[in-house]
Amino acid sequence: MRKQYRAAGLTEADLAGDPYDQFARWFADAVRATGSGALTEPNAMVVSTVGADGVPSSRTVLLKGYDQRGFVFFSNYGSRKGRELAANPHISLLFPWHPVARQVIVSGRAHRVSEEETAAYFHSRPHGSQLGAWSSEQSSVVASREALEERYAEVEARWPDGTQVPVPPNWGGFRVEPSSVEFWQGRENRLHDRLKYVRAEAGTWTVERLAP
Repeated sequence: MRKQYRAAGLTEADLAGDPYDQFARWFADAVRATGSGALTEPNAMVVSTVGADGVPSSRTVLLKGYDQRGFVFFSNYGSRKGRELAANPHISLLFPWHPVARQVIVSGRAHRVSEEETAAYFHSRPHGSQLGAWSSEQSSVVASREALEERYAEVEARWPDGTQVPVPPNWGGFRVEPSSVEFWQGRENRLHDRLKYVRAEAGTWTVERLAP
């Protein structure tokens, strides 16, 4: 199975001055593509971490914010990714925008966000999602689906709709501070454009073109 890409290219002259502004441009394009149904959930990203044993793991997580400080997502700190990031903060994010023949790859280090930032986001979530965070010890083994639903019912009885749900003690956000950000544009004959911002020690960015 193979698709011939014919999208317009990406040149160095097209790029913004830093990867955050360039990401904002492409993310806006991805959001617009949802209007035609070509792309869904443009903030879905593949998050890859590495355990203390050197074994990598990946999963899809939703981006919940980005700015000049980095890219933010939220999770249970006791989950597999949470445990792995506690031991090894190096991380990779991949935005697979295949319908528009684009990808963005972020490599860097993850740091926990403040408790205040976590609380602000947690209380903006739907009530059911807040209860779900209390109901699931993410990545742990569960006896059955019924056991999970029973736990949710217990939590729902404790904090019925209309009550404020506290932030779980082992739940919060990660901010990924990038050391590099690659923008991949699919091109004809597999001669894709790959332009990569690399952070220098002074905090400035250089751009490299990578072979496809």
